[in-house]
Amino acid sequence: MTDKKLFERLKHGLSKTRGILSPDSNLGLYGKLDLNDEILTDIEDRMLMADVGIESTQRLISDLKECVDKAKKNAESTDILTELTRCIFNILEPCNKPLILGKTKPFAILVVGVNGAGKTTTIGKIARRLKRNRKSVMLAAGDTFRAAAVEQLVTWGERNEIPVVAQATGADSAAVVFDALQSATARDIDVLIADTAGRLHTQNELMAELQKVKRVMQKVSPDAPQETLLVLDASMGQNALRQAEEFHQAMQLTGLCITKLDGTAKGGVVLAIADRLGIPIRYIGVGESIDDLQVFDANEFAHALVGIDLDY
Repeated sequence: MTDKKLFERLKHGLSKTRGILSPDSNLGLYGKLDLNDEILTDIEDRMLMADVGIESTQRLISDLKECVDKAKKNAESTDILTELTRCIFNILEPCNKPLILGKTKPFAILVVGVNGAGKTTTIGKIARRLKRNRKSVMLAAGDTFRAAAVEQLVTWGERNEIPVVAQATGADSAAVVFDALQSATARDIDVLIADTAGRLHTQNELMAELQKVKRVMQKVSPDAPQETLLVLDASMGQNALRQAEEFHQAMQLTGLCITKLDGTAKGGVVLAIADRLGIPIRYIGVGESIDDLQVFDANEFAHALVGIDLDY
């Protein structure tokens, strides 16, 4: 698949959010650099409706004014949409850090998040991507509270010929992940991806269990997990930001995967999360297909969000 086709998938996946953000042509936003109060109010309202949040919206508006003033001063040939895209990119760019596997084997990825965010499906898709790149992968069915989660992960493993370490429903999650990490180490596996039970960010006891999983992994490998990846459902809007804050405080996250962007008009929350936390965004989900889990690219995301095409 070409980059252009991936970009078109991204644009399609962000269409609901873009429907909120895309300004009306009668406000003159597709033309000259004329930031009057009507245009600024319209942009601000649209950002808030797309769940960018008050603080990040205010920053965006301030940055946009600065960019437009600079462009006018330098007599650049540009328009407000182009400058808006540039300002969105500036917020997202610090989080544009794709997941790079280190030299440690196995490279352990601990996947966390609330119920319904799409953790297990995301794990399967990441595993498939890694295998396409000729990495050996093992999965750990650490969500022992839901029999369906174990079955789903086993199915992903069978479909892609990837080994899965699993125990009976109700087994100790830390023990499952511990066994998997030992097995992956013994078998010289490149990457271990461990699922965990979904939990609300407000459930302190369950968050403590996640911390236990992390400590147990470090008994096998002191620097494990090499990646602690939070899967967030974009349709949760500002609540996804609160989840990220709580999980980060408890688990010291190293990466994010933001799913279900295709089913919501609240995709602006990606800007709020990037602006507030600065945690690397590894992947975004813009559909059900394996190719709809994309490596996050700040430039492509900003252009797709505003609706400006890229040249390939």
